[in-house]
Formats: sequence, structure tokens, C-alpha cells
Amino acid sequence: MNKSLITNIAAAAFLVAGYLLANALLLSVGVFALAGSVTNWLAVHMLFEKVPGLYGSGVIPARFEDFKQGIKELMMTQFFTAENIDNFLTHGGVSQQLDLAPVIENTDLSPAFDSLVKTIEESSFGGMLAMFGGSEALVPLKEPFINKMKAALLDIAQSEAFADNLVKQVEQPSVMGGMRDKVETIIEKRLNELTPQLVKQIIQDMIKQHLGWLVVWGGVFGGLIGLIAALLDF
Repeated sequence: MNKSLITNIAAAAFLVAGYLLANALLLSVGVFALAGSVTNWLAVHMLFEKVPGLYGSGVIPARFEDFKQGIKELMMTQFFTAENIDNFLTHGGVSQQLDLAPVIENTDLSPAFDSLVKTIEESSFGGMLAMFGGSEALVPLKEPFINKMKAALLDIAQSEAFADNLVKQVEQPSVMGGMRDKVETIIEKRLNELTPQLVKQIIQDMIKQHLGWLVVWGGVFGGLIGLIAALLDF
């Protein structure tokens, strides 16, 4: 239901009724109510739309660059501050949120086994290994080695010492600065996709419904003023 339209129609009805009935009281209420509601409706309209000849209209789409800059500053100064990032990390954010189990499980550890085999071949045990079939003799050990290695890596990743060390490394000034720079870049990239029309639509969706009450109250108070003015004439 369009509150603005209903208010304007109601005010116009009072005006027409007062004119047709030659009722000065109704006419005064209608004139003042319509003036208040239409004026407020035009003010709301001018926030979002450019009206030819009316300086200052269409201010929201016209200032969309300031709007984008304001969002960026709000995000960076209120949410992604160095202090907030540090608080997140200090209170276990990394150790609690970062689950390395899927990463470890999907990691191919074959190169680690191959490096181990090469190390053995190049060591003093290489000749002894050749007597037992060379590196091919170690192939049956590959899968058990990889499974044990993954289990060991998972234990390390879930240990408190690893979490503490990870937090300390992430909290380094250079890392923190880089993290904020990346967040700022992401925000800027998304904001650069905004257009004046999209900015207007975002703000309209947020506040236009509530701005409709300005029209309603403009009509109400205008009508009351008209009523008082008419009564003072009697």
C-alpha cells in the first residue's frame, strides 16, 4: 500500500469536498493537508530523482562516489582495523576456524616418499638397499608411509603449539598490513562495480518505505494547521 498516494488522495478529497460544499473548514484543512503532503512527497522524490530546474534534486545518485567512499571508510575504520583483526586472532580465531584436515587429506605426499627413497639411495645404506632389490623394494612401504605422514601432519596442525605459532606469524606487522590491504582491495573492487542507479536502488530499498511516513505526517500536520487557521477565522 502506497502511503504517500493515499495521503495525497485523502487531502485532495478534503479540498474538493470543501470546495463543492462551500465549507471553509474542510477547504482549509484540504488545502493545508495537500500542501504538506505534496511538499514532503516532492522532497522524498527529489532525494532519488533529478527534477529539471530544481537545484539539489537527485542528490543520492549524484553523490554516489561519496557514498562508495563512505562505505569503504566505514568498513576499514570500524570493522577491519588492526585492533579488530588482532582480537580475532588472539582469541583463537585462527586455531578454531582454520581446519587443515581436508587440506592434508587431499595433499599428494608421494614426492615426500620419493625424496626419502632418494636420500636412502644416496646415503651409505644405498649399497645395502641395492642388495635387496633397490628402490623397488621400498614401493610396498609407500602407502603406509603416506598414511603415517598424513596422521602426523594432522596431529601437528591440531596441536596448541602449532596454533600459537601460526597466530604469532600472522600477527606480524607486515602480515597484518598485507591482510588489511587485501581486504581493502576486495572492498574497492566490489564498490567499483556499483553504478549510480544501483546506489539509488540500495538506498531506496532501505529507507523509502519509512520516508513515506514523512508524506503522511506532512498531510496530517498540514491539515491540523489548516483546521486551526479556519477556526481562527470564525
